[in-house]
Amino acid sequence: MPRKSASHRGAKPSHHRLKSVSGARHIDTVLNAARRLCETRGARLTPLREEVLTRVLAHIRPIGAYDLMAEMSQDTGRAVAPPTIYRSLEFLSEMGLVSRVESRNAYLVCTHPGEEHDCVFAICRVCGQASELNNEKVETTLRTAARHDGFLPERCIVEVEGLCADCKNAA
Repeated sequence: MPRKSASHRGAKPSHHRLKSVSGARHIDTVLNAARRLCETRGARLTPLREEVLTRVLAHIRPIGAYDLMAEMSQDTGRAVAPPTIYRSLEFLSEMGLVSRVESRNAYLVCTHPGEEHDCVFAICRVCGQASELNNEKVETTLRTAARHDGFLPERCIVEVEGLCADCKNAA
């Protein structure tokens, strides 16, 4: 069953894109897992969807659709239309491969690919780096509080803004 979309990682330091060999190996590992997940669900990770996922993987900051579009257009020398990117991001989100950071209208790779779960993000207000926190207690507390008030939660998205370790140490 596809995961519900999470419509779910001042001055900006230059560490916004992965460039290392270990980063490339990580990308290959995630892409192989994504292919298997899509195949298991009877879905297809097309070359375009794979390209979009690869580009989201290459960033440690959430990246928006228009930034992806600009990157792809620049790299290919061809214009990439917004609906193309949005359809790919929607598919990747439905498959549980990317999560949407609501406050940034941007995406990052999901740390629980293919699993139904709530999203809790830590977002650095200085460099924009984001990470998905894994804390079942927070998720349970939010859902319990909502039910206590007679509300049936369908998804929870929490964004915590502050300073990442690098920016905190630089301050």
